Amino acid sequence: MEPDSHDGAPHYRENNGFKFAKDMSPAGEQAARAEAARIEPVLKRLWKAKAWNAERVREDLLKLGYRNEGPDSDQGRGTLFVQAHDPAGNPGSSVALNVRHDACVTAFVQSTNYEVKVNGRFMETGCFEPRGGH
Repeated sequence: MEPDSHDGAPHYRENNGFKFAKDMSPAGEQAARAEAARIEPVLKRLWKAKAWNAERVREDLLKLGYRNEGPDSDQGRGTLFVQAHDPAGNPGSSVALNVRHDACVTAFVQSTNYEVKVNGRFMETGCFEPRGGH
């Protein structure tokens, strides 16, 4: 049975590789955890204020010194991406911060809750977790 094969399905990992984040280096993970610790209080404050629209989330996180959606670099604090959720079905925003070439902070804030976590990059979608296959 293949590891992570979900009930022994053949070639599961091969067919679903896009769903698995790449490993982070120890330095990348450490840097991502430090940035996650900076982001978490901002999202908590926004959640309590019921301010989870993408423009407000982006504005408040950019105050932490991140670059706004640009090319990756090992210089500076990282590049920030913020996407709005579907306002009709689930108002809120998703956040991705490219911390290093191998490490990310991913987060969301929405009406019901917020979350901040660290992960490696995904093969096809960078820091954002893929929603579906190809």
